[in-house]
Parts: sequence; structure tokens; C-alpha cells
Amino acid sequence: MPPLTADGLDRVLREHGLRATPQRRLVLTAVAELGHATPEQVCDFVHGRTGSLNLSTVYRALELLEELGVVSHTHLQHGSPTYQVADHADHLHLVCRRCGGVTEAELDLARPLVAAVVAGHDFQTDLAHLSLHGVCGKCRREAGECREAGEAGEAGSEAGESGGDRR
Repeated sequence: MPPLTADGLDRVLREHGLRATPQRRLVLTAVAELGHATPEQVCDFVHGRTGSLNLSTVYRALELLEELGVVSHTHLQHGSPTYQVADHADHLHLVCRRCGGVTEAELDLARPLVAAVVAGHDFQTDLAHLSLHGVCGKCRREAGECREAGEAGEAGSEAGESGGDRR
């Protein structure tokens, strides 16, 4: 995999008889800077820089860059795939259902699960596309703080109501 430079991308494109267009460079730059990005996010990023790239061009560029092995995609949410630079080490995607944040975890954490799936179901998994969905620590803490405050308020109002009933 070539380094993520304009020269590296230019070299890969030339090796396949393709031109290194400004649009392709911008799309790769967006994916590299955003980390995990949908085509819509890539388009928004590029619009913020140049103001002149439509979504269909972004999709075509991403498809080509993936065919060339420069970017890869996974499905982290319903809807559009999420792209990342292909030379980024394989990892698990931990996706928060509340805030939508994506955290990366080492792929080795999933190896026992993969072994169990192969042994129990004779099914080989594609770890590059594995994502786990749940709630991140920050959102859990925020919910816990809200829940604790809500429970304290409910307990106080119940005590007040109970006290009123006893009179």
C-alpha cells in the first residue's frame, strides 16, 4: 500500500492507466482526515474546502479507490457505508447507539469469538467488517447521572406524596 500522499495516489492510479484528478485527491484527503466517513460526510468535507463536488462524483471516486485498495469500507450504521484508508490497521469498530461515535479496538479481542463461530458453525468471519453496537462509556455515565438525579427526584416526590397520604 502506498503512503497517503498525492504522489502515492498518483502512482497507484498511473499503474492502472488512470488519471490522478483533483476530485480523487480531495476524496482521499477527506477519508484520511475524517477517519471513518460516509460518502455524504466526504462530500460535506470537500464542499467546505472547494464548494464544487457532487455526491455522485464522491461515490464514483470511493468505489474506484476501493477497487485499487486505497480505501476500504464497512457498514457501521444503517444506510451508507463508512470508508477509511486501507493502510489503517484492521480493528473492531465500537459504535455508540446514542452519540454515533466510533471507537476502535484491537482485533485480537474478537479472535476467541471468531474461533467459536468457526468451531460451532463452520463459518469464517470477515473481521475487517466487524462492528459492535452498544453505548459508549461517556453516554452511559451521562445516562447514569441523569437516572440517579431522576431517581432522587422521584423518591423525593414519592415521599412527599406518601407523607401527604398519611395525614
